[in-house]
Amino acid sequence: MKAYVFPGQGAQFVGMGKDLYDNNPLAKELFEKANKVLGFRITDLMFEGTDDDLKQTKVTQPAIFLHSVILAKTLGEEFQPDMVAGHSLGEFSALTAAGALSFEDGLSLVYKRALAMQKACEASPSTMAAVLGLPDEKVEEVCLSITGEVVVPANYNCPGQIVISGTNEGIDAACEKLLAAGAKRALKLKVGGAFHSPLMEPARAELAEAIKNTTIKAPICPIYQNVNAKAESNPDMIKTNLVAQLTAPVRWTQSVENMLTAGADHFIELGPGAVLQGLVKKVNKEILTEGRS
Repeated sequence: MKAYVFPGQGAQFVGMGKDLYDNNPLAKELFEKANKVLGFRITDLMFEGTDDDLKQTKVTQPAIFLHSVILAKTLGEEFQPDMVAGHSLGEFSALTAAGALSFEDGLSLVYKRALAMQKACEASPSTMAAVLGLPDEKVEEVCLSITGEVVVPANYNCPGQIVISGTNEGIDAACEKLLAAGAKRALKLKVGGAFHSPLMEPARAELAEAIKNTTIKAPICPIYQNVNAKAESNPDMIKTNLVAQLTAPVRWTQSVENMLTAGADHFIELGPGAVLQGLVKKVNKEILTEGRS
């Protein structure tokens, strides 16, 4: 069974999507449609911008969404997923590729999400850190032990790799404790803020209204959503889970495990980079993975 997976923020690179634009008429049409929907030429930033241009959340998120979704659209009849999932932002790509969201609505939601998250980051200086080599339970225990600051698990990426999220002081204190507890690494990430933490509450509230007013249909196959790692096809539940996603952890390890249990034996990553293929292999090194970018 084929599981198509869609990457999140961090996978971007200058030149992403240019081959598609240059060599596929449908891709070119969709990229130009995106430029009109957004009101600026995101293709110029994707194809010829700088790393700093692409690192802006308001550019990164729609850029990765477009690369992933347009790849899926250009596959045509070949795109026959038995299940889909996306990491954080990638969940919107997965829903759009699987027909739950229209191209325009998916892009509009992603752009609103990006702007809301950027605003929340600017309001509360905060960060994230990758923690390697400790069991999930130990990382959770250390996060709970930090008092007076926000520190929470944000991404359960694969066994032995969790990203934590919180205030700058909280993350510093947690990293010190995690290293003392035996973590191989506790490394602060170059991100704009504490994604998937309570500090994103202003963005969640803003996005909730936009999601409520957007039509979401049943996807062509189940989507394994970040907040609970369970297969979902009901549009109302999909909306509820999407709203919760901004302040809740991404349960990627559990999503992959549940897709494997459901019969997935071939994971195909659509979008820039190959991060998700690597994470899938960390869950089950025997599984077949491939990427399209």
